[in-house]
Amino acid sequence: MTGIGRRTMLTALAGAAVGAPALVAVAPRPAVAAPDDLYQTNSELYASPTLTEGVDYARRFRRHGALDDDLAGVVGFPNTVVIAPHGGGIEVGTSELGLAVAGYHPATLTPTGATYDYWMFEGLRAANNGELHVTSTGCDDPQAESFCGGARYAVSLHGCTAGQLGLPDTAQAVAVGGLDAVLRTYLRQEYAAIGVLALDAPTTPALAALAGVQPRNIVNRTLSQQGAQLELSTPLRNAMFGTNTRAQRRHTTLPPFWSFVTATRAALARRGAG
Repeated sequence: MTGIGRRTMLTALAGAAVGAPALVAVAPRPAVAAPDDLYQTNSELYASPTLTEGVDYARRFRRHGALDDDLAGVVGFPNTVVIAPHGGGIEVGTSELGLAVAGYHPATLTPTGATYDYWMFEGLRAANNGELHVTSTGCDDPQAESFCGGARYAVSLHGCTAGQLGLPDTAQAVAVGGLDAVLRTYLRQEYAAIGVLALDAPTTPALAALAGVQPRNIVNRTLSQQGAQLELSTPLRNAMFGTNTRAQRRHTTLPPFWSFVTATRAALARRGAG
């Protein structure tokens, strides 16, 4: 029997594919997500024998059902997702913000209005939660990818220092990034209305590291291939809680917390209506 070389086989397959329906292009996964991260992807973190889910970290999510059996009308389909990739003790306050922006009280999970799908990854350790940080371009959690991949609009909650924003250490501010320029505009307008300094990260060279404009950023992996990334300074997040511990944050939310949540939800509502 005559042997067929690998190169010959691949050439033949490529030729046979000419004229076939094109597949949807998928952005390649990065070989290295972030040099400073101990784990380059969520899959790598989940596979670590030194970590235990429920002890070191947790994943929480909620997807709202959609059912349409009405022959005469159309039922609206959930089209927005809220994510907090670095919740718990990794970027403090983003879990609580994620839940509230999604429409749930962070202490009771009681709906507070219109609800959105949400997903979060949380550090549960008493210390060293930063070791659990997986950068947003390396996020490959199946639920996160599914939620974002099925949504038209997305917003992600993150934490940073005021210094990373190029501001004094006490500055309460948020950098608004991501590829959804319309949602970024709405968010900045709503934050300005409540007196929160909002910087447009993609158009500010000094904020390039926080711009969130990489297509592989999980918040941009939506049906529209765009989303909005919020980077809240530490002083802004600190002002949102009376007792800023993992056990008590959700029970001691302050007016600045709810003002920020209301503004964010207003921007999402405007985007969804448009």
